[in-house]
Amino acid sequence: MDEDVATSTDTGFAALGLRPELLRALADLGYEEPTPIQREAIAPLVAGHDLVGQAATGTGKTAAFALPLLQGLAPGASDAPAALVLVPTRELAEQVSQAVYRYGRDLHVRVLPVYGGQPISRQLQVLRRGVDVVVGTPGRILDHIERETLRLDAVRTVVLDEADEMLDMGFAEDIEAILTETPEQRQTVLFSATMPPRIDAIARRHLREPLRIQMGRDTAAADALPAVRQSAYLVARAHKTAALGRVLDVEAPTAAIVFCRTREEVDEVTQSLNGRGFRAEALHGGLSQDQRDRVMGRLRSGATELLVATDVAARGLDVEQLTHVINYNVPSAPEAYVHRIGRVGRAGRTGAAITLAEPREQRMLKAIERLTGQRIVLEKLPTVTDLRARRLEVIRTTVQEAMAADDLDRFRSVLASLTDDADVEQVALAGLKLLHEANGGDVDEPEIPSIAPQREREFENRAARRGSNGPGRGRPAEDAVTRVFVGLGRRAGLRPQDLVGAIAGEAGLPARDVGAIQITDRFALVEVPEADAERVIRALSHSTIRGRRPTVRRDRPHR
Repeated sequence: MDEDVATSTDTGFAALGLRPELLRALADLGYEEPTPIQREAIAPLVAGHDLVGQAATGTGKTAAFALPLLQGLAPGASDAPAALVLVPTRELAEQVSQAVYRYGRDLHVRVLPVYGGQPISRQLQVLRRGVDVVVGTPGRILDHIERETLRLDAVRTVVLDEADEMLDMGFAEDIEAILTETPEQRQTVLFSATMPPRIDAIARRHLREPLRIQMGRDTAAADALPAVRQSAYLVARAHKTAALGRVLDVEAPTAAIVFCRTREEVDEVTQSLNGRGFRAEALHGGLSQDQRDRVMGRLRSGATELLVATDVAARGLDVEQLTHVINYNVPSAPEAYVHRIGRVGRAGRTGAAITLAEPREQRMLKAIERLTGQRIVLEKLPTVTDLRARRLEVIRTTVQEAMAADDLDRFRSVLASLTDDADVEQVALAGLKLLHEANGGDVDEPEIPSIAPQREREFENRAARRGSNGPGRGRPAEDAVTRVFVGLGRRAGLRPQDLVGAIAGEAGLPARDVGAIQITDRFALVEVPEADAERVIRALSHSTIRGRRPTVRRDRPHR
């Protein structure tokens, strides 16, 4: 989620004129500095301008529109929502609504995520009680409008987040229909990772003299990038701390910086690493300058081997013995990645830059590769077997270094007494065993589940494929597919984009994986990957499409 914002210092959010309740919430969350998109967007949005922003996921755009939205909000002034945020998927609806709630907690803001796949009765209850901000997918928002359970006549701000994704999922008509239900004098904000002509057409029709912001398109100069080994591991959030320890065990850095997004995350990771036996210290904006200086002194002297830091705290650091930079999250913006890995590889020194990426962050890795012109290699997370082999290698190196020392003679009498009853090999093996156990012994940890990378396809080509072939017709012919029967058809007003949107938003299947769609008067048939068929059937069976809950099953042959 776009939580890479910063604290309310004179050079941070306070300089953007945000109200005290928002600044307190940001400071309590441990955010230290606005990202570039936030610096560019917040002030004009607070001033009431419409805005078109080109920014990828992870650049901080959620806060860029959520904070101005909350700035002008009077929570509880009306039971009807004052702001509407449209997003392509249920996951993003949950993430954005959680962010809005956290930023606006001191304002007692009422936020409701609205998407398919959850009981509509709960949404109806909350809407009847009154909400300030609604965050939802176009299909379910339109469903509520048609039921007359959601009024948008009091909306003052509409945000279209990840607009290109919504268009790819076939939501163009739904978006148009929703916007016609909102007041003409509203503020409209549009964010998109790409700017195809369709996005520009929506901006021209629905935005009034919008300010345009474009982030992350400049390519970094090749000579500005350090010559370091760049790699990434795909890790689920629940296993990220264990994965960090595993990577550090195998890499065995002389000194490393672990970059985190917030103060809170810095403190949690530091505590976890120290619990695993590392010597780690925190460095963030909550420390005084004297405390920072002491931490840096211990790192340079070797008393500390790991520095866990936020971007702001680590700015300008140059530690000669630094060998590794580890991104605990994919950096908030591609430019931040370049800044981070610049901590190693200076003045001809070698080093490694390692990133722990959640599956949803793979697109952000691609954005970094486009900026830097360098490949980030996706590697398989070290296994328990790898870690055991690494520890034995460390023992071998340690013994080799000890053999080169010149103070071994004092141990000859001990060796002689031991070899009276055993041969030299047995004595050596016993010594290696004791050294191994003193260094932690055999690893007894559960394996961390591996995650396969998404199929590598150029995101920009997806819209072109659908434009020529219709929704979801760009699937490889060799993939096994299954036809799913949906008991709604043309008589119920069913359109291809309704099916694509429902499958992508509620079953979590990427829109590009939806195959051929056939709609008759009474039913529809849609192709989905065989491996995902049961998941799609379960999700659609509990969803509402065009205001109705359809019968969904595998298609029967020879219909």
